[in-house]
Amino acid sequence: MTPNREDYLKLILELGGDKEKVSNKKIVAGLSISGASVSEMINKLVKEGLVEHSPYQGVQLTPAGLEKASTLVRKHRLWEVFLVDHLGYSWNEVHDEAEVLEHVTSSQLEEKLDNYLNHPTFCPHGGMIPQQDQTVHEKDRQTLANYSEGTTVRIARVLDEKELLDYLMDLGVKIHEEFTITNIAAYEGPIILQNDQKEVSISYKAASTIFVDSL
Repeated sequence: MTPNREDYLKLILELGGDKEKVSNKKIVAGLSISGASVSEMINKLVKEGLVEHSPYQGVQLTPAGLEKASTLVRKHRLWEVFLVDHLGYSWNEVHDEAEVLEHVTSSQLEEKLDNYLNHPTFCPHGGMIPQQDQTVHEKDRQTLANYSEGTTVRIARVLDEKELLDYLMDLGVKIHEEFTITNIAAYEGPIILQNDQKEVSISYKAASTIFVDSL
């Protein structure tokens, strides 16, 4: 399987495609490519039995697709933990490096890396790391964009996408931080978050890929 196909499967999984349909629009946003390219790849993945597609609803991983995506996500996230905890990378720097490493990681290396890291359960972006030969099922969470003004939330997981991570790094937003939503601008405008240390303005697009726990 080509790295390009694997990237689609991982993204669909990260967007909740193990449990529900994921729209083509979300895939386009996550991969920053054209809708036509996404449609073409989805058709290929359907033919290979890795996803199911419903017109106007989106795609969902098949059992075979979920198994493949989980294996990829496990390798990717183990490398992210290694790069952050042992090589001093920041959380926004590890995606591209892990992307390269996951594709050349054998099952033996994966097992040894997991043992060396003492079996981590979460990556630096809050994503679950499954055990070997297990599938990933992220905790059901809504995104920041789904909550109303006055809600206090904790940042629990963010989409593993370089542009988003750079954006959050510039804002100083981190996993596990708690904020109160103080203002939501109309027409998918920015969302204002505040805590005792700072106030930040999050774009609606970014808020749609930040998964939170309400407090």
